[in-house]
Amino acid sequence: MEHLLNPWPWYVSGPLIALVMALLLYFGKTFGMSSNLQTFCTMAGAGKFSNFFKLNWKEQSWNLIVMAGAIIGGFIATQYLSNDSITELNPTTIKELNSMGFSNSGSTLVPNEMYGTEAINSTKGLLLLIVGGLLVGFGTRYAGGCTSGHAITGLSSLQKPSLIAVIGFFIGGLLMANFILPLIF
Repeated sequence: MEHLLNPWPWYVSGPLIALVMALLLYFGKTFGMSSNLQTFCTMAGAGKFSNFFKLNWKEQSWNLIVMAGAIIGGFIATQYLSNDSITELNPTTIKELNSMGFSNSGSTLVPNEMYGTEAINSTKGLLLLIVGGLLVGFGTRYAGGCTSGHAITGLSSLQKPSLIAVIGFFIGGLLMANFILPLIF
């Protein structure tokens, strides 16, 4: 049973992702979580406030199945398929994170210092989450999609804008991790 609780090997998960992408391309659909959010917001009436949300959400209702699958799959994975092992981080990374005030680095999926109850209840933590959320939302809209949409759908269909966006995501992540995060903490 223990082998079922480890991450799927690349030679299983990779072809499964490729199969899903081939099916989506065959049926003329695209994958991306921001598309799901757009459909959900359109259903909730956001089209009254922004032309971006003026679309026939019933044509995109299959996106809601993807979103429900992600939520249900995430629950099943964390509750029944997780072996609760900690993330193995490079000792240098742990030392750098400790110097910024992060304790127990790698013992949780996300650091409690940024996402724990105490952080959310603090002005700094709440401000970081709000500003970060706004920047992610703006970036997703500006890039014409999210990381999953560009990196999975866009690259698999050989779209040059997706390649540029993915390169930008990586550069942004490197800049954040190496230059901005140390200034914040």
